[in-house]
Amino acid sequence: MKTETRRPRWLYLIGALVAVWMAAPPLVVIPMSLSDQRSFAFPPTGYSLRWYREFFENPLWLDALRSSISIAIQVMLLSVVLGTLASFAIVRGRFRGRNILEMIGIAPLIVPVVVLGIGTYAIFLKWGLVGTPTGFVAAHTVLAVPYVIITVSSSLRIMDRQLERAATVLGASPVRVFRRITLPLIAPGVLAGGLFAFVTSFDEVVVSLFIANPQLRTLPVEMYSSVTRDINPTIAAASTLILIVSTVLILVSTKFLFSSKAEGRSKR
Repeated sequence: MKTETRRPRWLYLIGALVAVWMAAPPLVVIPMSLSDQRSFAFPPTGYSLRWYREFFENPLWLDALRSSISIAIQVMLLSVVLGTLASFAIVRGRFRGRNILEMIGIAPLIVPVVVLGIGTYAIFLKWGLVGTPTGFVAAHTVLAVPYVIITVSSSLRIMDRQLERAATVLGASPVRVFRRITLPLIAPGVLAGGLFAFVTSFDEVVVSLFIANPQLRTLPVEMYSSVTRDINPTIAAASTLILIVSTVLILVSTKFLFSSKAEGRSKR
């Protein structure tokens, strides 16, 4: 009979302190966005929805929000397609250099974002993509594809390939096998990668600053520009909206990813 090992209480205390330390800075923004004062104040002396009204009534903020959502959706769709194809090549391919392909695929997670921004600006300036929706989508896709590669590759590695072989033996075509067997099994990884891609694009600011112009700005770029013009709690309201959207999507994507891994372990 196994005896349950009790963990020291100090481990829970350290864990709680680390959690508070990590969560405190972004959570401070929420009460600041509800302040009734014209400047940042924590804790607020009074509460008001004034700055949220200012955000949703200001055309500059709304245009930036629409641009961010539109670009993020396009990045999500494109990243899912490219990342899924790359994952199949990495996991199922039978050619030399698969490890190199995987390293290149996840390289944007390692390379400093400022370096990517400088390189992107130099190339896009030559191609005429600076300040264009196509340029934003292309640049953000480079940053988002690695997350799709990681999640989809993980799903492909843990799925039971016997189901595919059984379907092939029974006469199913490769397209039908993919549509009826493979895709449903890797769907949690694909969805998780797509949501991570959306969040990556929606939150991105460094590369966006290099390729933005006055006519096309994403929400993070508009927030950065607003800080240089006038500091008021409208920025905190915009930050809270980004925080809520990002947190919800990350939690949902993490749930999809964990469910995929749990399903893969249960089938083994």
